[in-house]
Amino acid sequence: MSKFKMLLVSGCLPGFEGTKTYAAWPVWSGSTTSEIKFQPMPKKAATRLFHRARDFDRQTKAPGKHGGALGHTALQVLHALLFDFLNYTSGRLDPSYAAIARKANLCQRAVATALAKLRAYGVLNWVRRCAESRREDGRFMLQQETNAYAVLPCTQWRGYRPPLDPPAPTPGTWGDHPALPDVMAQAVAERQQGGTMRQMLSILDSDPADELAAALARLGQAMQTATP
Repeated sequence: MSKFKMLLVSGCLPGFEGTKTYAAWPVWSGSTTSEIKFQPMPKKAATRLFHRARDFDRQTKAPGKHGGALGHTALQVLHALLFDFLNYTSGRLDPSYAAIARKANLCQRAVATALAKLRAYGVLNWVRRCAESRREDGRFMLQQETNAYAVLPCTQWRGYRPPLDPPAPTPGTWGDHPALPDVMAQAVAERQQGGTMRQMLSILDSDPADELAAALARLGQAMQTATP
């Protein structure tokens, strides 16, 4: 072995002191051995996010084009992440490319492209991970682990416009909430529908601003108390 190769293996290249700063093992650059803290996400929140992602794709669809900014393949991958792999209680989300490919019915190359697109638009982020271990001869080594993924809130998606709340219906039109009748009318209707005297008096006493109804409620309560 040449002197240069011996220095490279030992991590003592000229100009570099201390421990080596590169990985001599087959792990991705930037991989961390630190513990990842996942953020819990309830299933309802995951469902809302996926609906927002479909809205995003529809918003960005150009005339005559198939799909929008995300595309069908990226939506398939996102669906698999949210509904096949995400632990809603702990937030853990760390499937392998092969596992995602099986669930999304895609090849691993398509999964890699879709993940990169989701990350580019701010929908998804991940951290590369590796773990420390020992070889059979006792020598230290690093082993690549699956990525730890996080689906980001739609406020961080690049180019996404949240849908506006629909306007309230015009008063008097279909869908407008009809005004409730006054407590006197409600009490009479309750009694006509078989309600008890106590239920009727409770309705009369429900609106402190209606002095007449409140007086009738007190009178009725007094009469009930005086009745043997």
